[in-house]
Amino acid sequence: MAAITAALVIGGAVVLGTVHLVLGMAADRQQMSVAGISPATMSVSAWSAGAVLAAFLLLCAALLLRTALTDRSPARLGRALLTGAAVLHAALAALAVGLVGWGAFAALIAVFVLLMLTLTLYPPGGAAPRRTPSVPASDPQVGQGDAGLREQAAQQRQ
Repeated sequence: MAAITAALVIGGAVVLGTVHLVLGMAADRQQMSVAGISPATMSVSAWSAGAVLAAFLLLCAALLLRTALTDRSPARLGRALLTGAAVLHAALAALAVGLVGWGAFAALIAVFVLLMLTLTLYPPGGAAPRRTPSVPASDPQVGQGDAGLREQAAQQRQ
């Protein structure tokens, strides 16, 4: 599960980086300016945003690959980063449905769902340690149901 999610997040990083590269080139070549900001600032801002988003998603993909290889949940900071990636995909999906269409929405929501499944299927801190019961072995244990009561009655008769 985490490996598939990592592959999709890597794909998303490439797409976001490429989109921001194209936006930066378009702003630079057409000399676009918004509210008096220079076209060079606009293009560099688009390129920087694309680089930061792509780097963030690649970091999340590395965490997902580590999770898949070790079969252990990421630490607290890693879980926070993956939660941020899930929120990013949900927000992008909300924007994409209006700007691009339902296909882009479905793809982004699929990655969101896989991120959430990865976060929930790998519990934080690994598996909880088993505790030894403090009750004597002759008492029925939780989950034994009627079999435990029958066994206890048989021991008392002897």
